[in-house]
Amino acid sequence: MIMYSTTWCGYCRRLKKQLDENGIGYVEIDIEQDPASADFVGEVNGGNHVVPTVKYPDGSTATNPTLAQVKQALGV
Repeated sequence: MIMYSTTWCGYCRRLKKQLDENGIGYVEIDIEQDPASADFVGEVNGGNHVVPTVKYPDGSTATNPTLAQVKQALGV
């Protein structure tokens, strides 16, 4: 799972903390440091750079998902 985030995003910090506490692995990409990732986030969010945006292993995405939504999508 990939989480697109920024350093200043409170929702990103909260989701990362919840994922860490539940042992759910992810790769974090800061969209402010990676223009291609920022473009991807914009594409899946109607032109808006909304974070956190999560990309699941099956290629689907979710914008600002809850921990429960992540668990459901991953089947954990």
